[in-house]
Amino acid sequence: MPSISGAPLLSLVVPMYNESEGMAQFFSRALPALEGITASWEIVCINDGSQDNTLELLKGYHARDPRIRYLSLSRNFGKEAALSAGLHNTLGQAVIPLDADLQDPPELIPQMVALWKQGYKVVLATRAQRTGDGWFKRLTARAFYRLMSHLTRFEIPENTGDFRLMDAQVVEVIRLLPERTRFMKGLFAWAGFKSTRVYYDRPQRSAGQAKQDFSRLWQLAKDGIFSFTTFPLRLTTYAGAALSAFSITYAVYLFVRTIVRGVDVPGYASLMTAILFIGGVQLLSLGIIGEYVGRIYREAKHRPLYVVDEASEEGFNS
Repeated sequence: MPSISGAPLLSLVVPMYNESEGMAQFFSRALPALEGITASWEIVCINDGSQDNTLELLKGYHARDPRIRYLSLSRNFGKEAALSAGLHNTLGQAVIPLDADLQDPPELIPQMVALWKQGYKVVLATRAQRTGDGWFKRLTARAFYRLMSHLTRFEIPENTGDFRLMDAQVVEVIRLLPERTRFMKGLFAWAGFKSTRVYYDRPQRSAGQAKQDFSRLWQLAKDGIFSFTTFPLRLTTYAGAALSAFSITYAVYLFVRTIVRGVDVPGYASLMTAILFIGGVQLLSLGIIGEYVGRIYREAKHRPLYVVDEASEEGFNS
């Protein structure tokens, strides 16, 4: 039976939430891909508070092969926290985050490792086709990544998820980042390093139900925007300056008109429109400030990003 001795060449990090239905299929494809490269590998599976028997199945796989390690969190902390937990506990010289739903094919791993051995510190797996996603998700994802590219000083690759190979040096940089509100794709991109791409067509999910509904994706998009740019705050400043300039201009116009034509009664509709518009801008500005203040509040509490309930062996970081 293989065992882990020293640092393995390759680590897979696999967040799992209620993945018992598709787990056998995942390992039936991931294990041959790894064995085709090297025997020096590990798979770090993070049970993110699953409600099914995901943890029991992981214990069985670990008993058969200790290179399959597991870390079980005390509740569902979300994919970003689970992925961070996995990255904190890898041993490999190269690390690949991978979803268990097989929409990111393990068969791509040998090609990614080959490029890493050529000297690339990051190998991005970019989706050439997203047939597994609906038109609305494709449209909003494209808009989000283009927006982020314009707002940040570094590029967050479009059509590229968490599936990528990272050298251990890159992973160490990610481990040093302390923030609690985490948008992992942004953190990966922020780290930099020499990178290249491989392309693939993203298929449908192999089994089970998608865990990221619209509300979670919307929250993730907000985390990305508010964590990596202060442009929304600058936007409120621009809006305030524009409204002030318009108000001064309109006041001058009213003064001149009164001098020329005398006093008249202004329209009720235009007055209410102006009041409601300015009130709406003020509330929007407060909401944007609130998003930043809320994130500052969460960071200031310094709560741990996740809590470990049990693990396959001692030595895992909590």
